[in-house]
Amino acid sequence: MSNKVVTKNITLADGRTISIETGKLARQADGSVVVRMGDTMILATVVSNKEAREGVDFLPMSVDYQERFSAMGKIPGGFLKREARLSEYEILISRLVDRAIRPMFADDYHSEIQIALSLISGDEKNPPDALAALAASSALMVSDIPWNGPISEVRVARVNGEYKINPTMDEKASADLDLIVAATYDNITMVEGEMEEVSEEAMLEAMKVAHDAIKIQCQVQKELEAEVGATEKRDYDHEENDEELEKRIHDELYKPAYEVAKKLLADKKKRSELFEEIITGFIEKLESEAEKNETEVRYDLVSRYWKGVKKDASRNLALEDGNRLDGRAFDEIRPIWSEVDYLPGAHGSAVFTRGETQALTTMTLGTKLDEQMVDGAMISGYNKFMLHYNFPAFSTGEVRPNRGPGRREIGHGNLAYRALKNMLPPEEDSPYTIRIVSDILESNGSSSMATVCAGCLALMDGGIQIKRPVSGIAMGMISDSEKGKHVILSDILGDEDHLGDMDFKVTGTEKGITACQMDIKVDGLSYDVLKQALDQAKQGRLHILEEMKKSLEAPRADLKPHAPRSTMIMIKKELIGAVIGPGGKVIQEMQAETDTTINIEEVDNKGKVLVFATNADNMQAAVNRINAIVKEPEVGEVYDGTVKSIMPFGAFIEFMPGKEGLLHISEIKWERVEKMDGVMEEGEKVKVKLVEIDPKTGKFRLSRKVLLPKPERKDKPVANN
Repeated sequence: MSNKVVTKNITLADGRTISIETGKLARQADGSVVVRMGDTMILATVVSNKEAREGVDFLPMSVDYQERFSAMGKIPGGFLKREARLSEYEILISRLVDRAIRPMFADDYHSEIQIALSLISGDEKNPPDALAALAASSALMVSDIPWNGPISEVRVARVNGEYKINPTMDEKASADLDLIVAATYDNITMVEGEMEEVSEEAMLEAMKVAHDAIKIQCQVQKELEAEVGATEKRDYDHEENDEELEKRIHDELYKPAYEVAKKLLADKKKRSELFEEIITGFIEKLESEAEKNETEVRYDLVSRYWKGVKKDASRNLALEDGNRLDGRAFDEIRPIWSEVDYLPGAHGSAVFTRGETQALTTMTLGTKLDEQMVDGAMISGYNKFMLHYNFPAFSTGEVRPNRGPGRREIGHGNLAYRALKNMLPPEEDSPYTIRIVSDILESNGSSSMATVCAGCLALMDGGIQIKRPVSGIAMGMISDSEKGKHVILSDILGDEDHLGDMDFKVTGTEKGITACQMDIKVDGLSYDVLKQALDQAKQGRLHILEEMKKSLEAPRADLKPHAPRSTMIMIKKELIGAVIGPGGKVIQEMQAETDTTINIEEVDNKGKVLVFATNADNMQAAVNRINAIVKEPEVGEVYDGTVKSIMPFGAFIEFMPGKEGLLHISEIKWERVEKMDGVMEEGEKVKVKLVEIDPKTGKFRLSRKVLLPKPERKDKPVANN
């Protein structure tokens, strides 16, 4: 790359500036830039090998976004005290960049590429995730690596009805729509985000606003490329091709492949077996010919060309015959069945099956102590809601080692998490830590959307009072721009996902969209087609919701008997110490004696007390103990007190925990008491009434005699005659 220092600026609509600088840092990389907005700075570097690895027929690209803790003046937590493997947050940003960049490389480019994105400075206003793809694309533009960029990504949020590009952290927190949109100058390529039940029209408008901003960023990158002299890209030759073999495979195998597709088989395994028979027979023929002619069979080329034939046959089945591989109508949803309360030991559970996709999902409730601690450079705190997605090999009939969740699993789980989180009840109504785990048992088309449906049912089965039920659907599109044809497919199969030009997933309630994920693989997709797809998705979502309601229409009225119970009590800040006690003695005794977990924290200058118990009796016992400590004394109330000390003029009675009042000698009984000797003993239990609180000193005056029957007078007055 050039050592010439060049800086280009992008001005946003609100006057803020994004700068792209190259030629100063990391000059031995093929391309490097520093993108800055406010005090947030990302260093992006890209390196690609000159030659492709032997036997590789795909793009071996890795994208790693990592935040340096020093960027925010922080030291990492934990034992190592250094940045280690990527966090889930960093993986999600890496995926956003990868999905935007990868489609822009030619199909025959197979050199290994490494894109490294480092947050080297940060501020509390400007989120770096909206700048990562711009940085990666700019680094590629100033390199000699051949690709079909530029692209960029922006965040668009709707704040108080207004769409904002790359909003600040505070603006983002108050938005009801939050999308990351990636695009070239001409076409949107990727969309992902979450919403608070917004309309399809609002989502389309947000995409238009985002694309207008991206066009400017792409133009600036082209100017940057020209100014550093990087318009000439390296030559490459990464694929061998045999046009004669390609033509022969198409001529001999297209018709048999089309006949298999036309069988409209709902059974994925049977369809795969029939396709396999075609290619196996052809390879046997090639092997026989090669043996006679003493030549070699290029299995890699045969496999590549055969994939193309299958794809063409399946696409043309839809475009020309109006049929899908499994025989459904384009807007038809596969059969659905679901069941709740399937696992008796879980706090909530559900099985959701749609066609050949099945999710077994559990919901577990925990206390404040179960919250997930988040320790990141930009984000620190605690997470009360978690959703984990597992995709074992047996779900697709495959054998592979279990190495824990990969980037795909983390991405799919995050999409389902976003779909459900805004529908959870407010913390004051549900102070639990909630964990949903979705295990995919079968997969042939969008297991992430099955996770949304099963996760929603598990929450309702567990008695969590969600605002409204949520469902999700995966959509696809097959198009032919030359013929001007396209079809929108509802509830796509796994095979339809691979052969389509667009796939997108939409989740929502009856009221609106809660999350989406979209990847567009074709140029020139109009907003009219996008609107048609979103409208068709809405009809599918609503149908799935109705099917889910057959198992459970609304959240159960109560939690499972074995689920932890919780309640919240707000107390005055100055009473926190009284509940905790010296050295934690009071709260520890309460927890031990009532078998509960009690957590106290200061919120908005008040004390928030959370009580967790395994049954209602224990919880009520703990609540009574806390109320006894924090309840304010009220004049006229009767209390069970304990004699703490005896004085000549009366006794001091502890009538509430930590609160003592004077029971004067004259208030012990109606009869005159001359002295305190033998009248009361320390530790004696006595019922008293609070008759006065001194407005100046705050001292309490108690009476016992007012609770006793008043004796009749012996000297009755004589009646007048």
